[in-house]
Amino acid sequence: MAQQIVTLTVNRVARTLAVSPQASLLTVLRNDLALNSPKYGCGLGECGACTVLVDGVAARACVIPAGAVADRHITTLEGLGSPAALHPVQQAFIEEQAAQCGYCLSGMIMMTVALLARNADPSDEEIRAELSGNLCRCGTHLEILKAVRRAAQLGLQAAQKTGKP
Repeated sequence: MAQQIVTLTVNRVARTLAVSPQASLLTVLRNDLALNSPKYGCGLGECGACTVLVDGVAARACVIPAGAVADRHITTLEGLGSPAALHPVQQAFIEEQAAQCGYCLSGMIMMTVALLARNADPSDEEIRAELSGNLCRCGTHLEILKAVRRAAQLGLQAAQKTGKP
Protein backbone atom coordinates (compact mmCIF):
# COMPACT_ATOMS: atom_id res chain seq x y z
CA MET A 1 0.00 0.00 0.00
CA ALA A 2 1.18 3.51 -0.77
CA GLN A 3 2.65 5.64 1.96
CA GLN A 4 1.28 9.05 2.82
CA ILE A 5 3.32 12.08 3.78
CA VAL A 6 2.27 13.65 7.07
CA THR A 7 3.69 16.43 9.16
CA LEU A 8 3.36 15.84 12.88
CA THR A 9 4.27 18.41 15.49
CA VAL A 10 5.55 16.32 18.36
CA ASN A 11 6.94 17.93 21.50
CA ARG A 12 7.07 21.30 19.70
CA VAL A 13 9.08 19.96 16.75
CA ALA A 14 7.51 19.56 13.29
CA ARG A 15 8.48 16.34 11.56
CA THR A 16 7.51 15.23 8.08
CA LEU A 17 7.28 11.48 7.62
CA ALA A 18 6.12 8.92 5.09
CA VAL A 19 3.73 6.56 6.90
CA SER A 20 1.27 3.85 6.02
CA PRO A 21 -2.33 5.12 6.04
CA GLN A 22 -3.04 2.42 8.65
CA ALA A 23 -0.14 3.38 10.93
CA SER A 24 -1.27 4.35 14.42
CA LEU A 25 0.12 7.42 16.11
CA LEU A 26 1.64 5.09 18.71
CA THR A 27 3.54 3.13 16.07
CA VAL A 28 4.90 6.31 14.51
CA LEU A 29 5.90 7.80 17.86
CA ARG A 30 7.72 4.68 19.00
CA ASN A 31 9.11 3.24 15.77
CA ASP A 32 9.74 6.31 13.61
CA LEU A 33 10.44 9.00 16.22
CA ALA A 34 12.02 6.79 18.93
CA LEU A 35 9.79 8.20 21.67
CA ASN A 36 9.33 5.34 24.08
CA SER A 37 7.17 6.85 26.81
CA PRO A 38 3.83 5.93 25.24
CA LYS A 39 3.55 2.17 25.65
CA TYR A 40 1.70 -0.49 23.71
CA GLY A 41 -0.67 -2.12 26.15
CA CYS A 42 -3.96 -3.36 24.77
CA GLY A 43 -4.03 -1.88 21.26
CA LEU A 44 -7.71 -1.06 21.81
CA GLY A 45 -7.52 2.30 23.56
CA GLU A 46 -8.70 0.80 26.84
CA CYS A 47 -5.66 0.52 29.13
CA GLY A 48 -4.21 4.05 28.89
CA ALA A 49 -0.55 3.05 28.53
CA CYS A 50 -0.33 4.88 25.20
CA THR A 51 -1.87 8.17 26.37
CA VAL A 52 -0.46 11.36 24.84
CA LEU A 53 -1.81 14.89 24.60
CA VAL A 54 -3.26 16.04 21.28
CA ASP A 55 -3.79 19.80 21.42
CA GLY A 56 -3.71 19.47 25.21
CA VAL A 57 -6.39 16.77 25.37
CA ALA A 58 -5.54 13.25 26.57
CA ALA A 59 -5.82 10.78 23.70
CA ARG A 60 -5.06 7.10 23.17
CA ALA A 61 -2.31 6.94 20.55
CA CYS A 62 -2.83 3.24 19.75
CA VAL A 63 -6.22 3.87 18.10
CA ILE A 64 -5.51 7.16 16.34
CA PRO A 65 -4.29 6.97 12.74
CA ALA A 66 -1.13 9.06 12.48
CA GLY A 67 -2.54 10.92 9.48
CA ALA A 68 -5.55 12.03 11.54
CA VAL A 69 -3.40 14.21 13.78
CA ALA A 70 -1.37 15.96 11.10
CA ASP A 71 -1.10 19.66 11.87
CA ARG A 72 -2.09 19.09 15.52
CA HIS A 73 0.18 19.46 18.54
CA ILE A 74 1.17 16.15 20.11
CA THR A 75 2.91 15.97 23.46
CA THR A 76 4.49 12.87 24.95
CA LEU A 77 6.07 12.48 28.36
CA GLU A 78 9.42 13.39 26.77
CA GLY A 79 7.95 16.79 25.85
CA LEU A 80 6.66 17.75 29.30
CA GLY A 81 9.88 18.52 31.07
CA SER A 82 13.54 17.65 31.13
CA PRO A 83 15.76 15.96 33.71
CA ALA A 84 16.99 19.41 34.72
CA ALA A 85 13.50 20.99 34.82
CA LEU A 86 10.78 18.45 35.51
CA HIS A 87 7.14 19.26 34.88
CA PRO A 88 5.32 19.63 38.25
CA VAL A 89 3.35 16.45 37.59
CA GLN A 90 6.53 14.51 36.88
CA GLN A 91 8.06 15.92 40.06
CA ALA A 92 5.02 14.98 42.11
CA PHE A 93 5.00 11.39 40.82
CA ILE A 94 8.69 11.06 41.75
CA GLU A 95 8.21 12.60 45.20
CA GLU A 96 5.29 10.29 45.97
CA GLN A 97 7.09 7.24 44.54
CA ALA A 98 4.01 6.55 42.44
CA ALA A 99 5.47 3.75 40.35
CA GLN A 100 6.54 0.19 40.72
CA CYS A 101 7.03 -1.31 37.28
CA GLY A 102 6.38 2.05 35.58
CA TYR A 103 4.53 0.68 32.57
CA CYS A 104 1.37 2.73 33.21
CA LEU A 105 3.26 5.78 34.46
CA SER A 106 3.47 7.77 31.23
CA GLY A 107 -0.25 7.41 30.63
CA MET A 108 -1.08 8.30 34.24
CA ILE A 109 1.08 11.41 34.07
CA MET A 110 -0.37 12.53 30.74
CA MET A 111 -3.94 12.04 32.03
CA THR A 112 -3.03 14.03 35.15
CA VAL A 113 -1.60 16.90 33.10
CA ALA A 114 -4.82 17.03 31.04
CA LEU A 115 -6.97 16.89 34.20
CA LEU A 116 -5.08 19.66 35.98
CA ALA A 117 -5.21 21.86 32.88
CA ARG A 118 -9.02 21.68 33.09
CA ASN A 119 -9.41 21.52 36.87
CA ALA A 120 -6.57 22.88 39.00
CA ASP A 121 -7.96 21.49 42.25
CA PRO A 122 -9.82 18.23 41.61
CA SER A 123 -11.47 16.21 44.35
CA ASP A 124 -10.40 12.63 45.03
CA GLU A 125 -13.54 11.47 43.22
CA GLU A 126 -12.67 13.55 40.16
CA ILE A 127 -9.12 12.21 40.16
CA ARG A 128 -10.34 8.63 40.43
CA ALA A 129 -12.87 9.17 37.64
CA GLU A 130 -10.23 10.73 35.38
CA LEU A 131 -7.72 7.96 35.92
CA SER A 132 -10.23 5.09 35.95
CA GLY A 133 -9.43 4.25 32.32
CA ASN A 134 -5.71 3.89 33.03
CA LEU A 135 -4.87 0.45 34.27
CA CYS A 136 -2.15 -0.22 36.84
CA ARG A 137 -1.38 -3.81 37.78
CA CYS A 138 1.22 -3.01 40.43
CA GLY A 139 -1.14 -1.54 42.99
CA THR A 140 0.37 1.94 43.36
CA HIS A 141 -3.10 3.45 43.23
CA LEU A 142 -2.81 5.28 46.56
CA GLU A 143 0.59 6.71 45.65
CA ILE A 144 -0.76 7.82 42.28
CA LEU A 145 -3.68 9.56 43.99
CA LYS A 146 -1.23 11.30 46.36
CA ALA A 147 0.93 12.31 43.41
CA VAL A 148 -2.01 13.93 41.61
CA ARG A 149 -2.94 15.81 44.78
CA ARG A 150 0.70 16.93 45.17
CA ALA A 151 0.84 18.05 41.52
CA ALA A 152 -2.36 20.05 42.01
CA GLN A 153 -0.84 21.67 45.10
CA LEU A 154 2.41 22.45 43.22
CA GLY A 155 0.33 24.00 40.43
CA LEU A 156 -1.70 26.10 42.87
CA GLN A 157 1.49 27.29 44.60
CA ALA A 158 3.02 28.24 41.25
CA ALA A 159 -0.14 30.09 40.27
CA GLN A 160 -0.09 32.03 43.56
CA LYS A 161 3.55 33.02 42.97
CA THR A 162 2.84 34.27 39.45
CA GLY A 163 -0.59 35.69 40.20
CA LYS A 164 -2.12 33.55 37.43
CA PRO A 165 -4.97 31.11 38.08
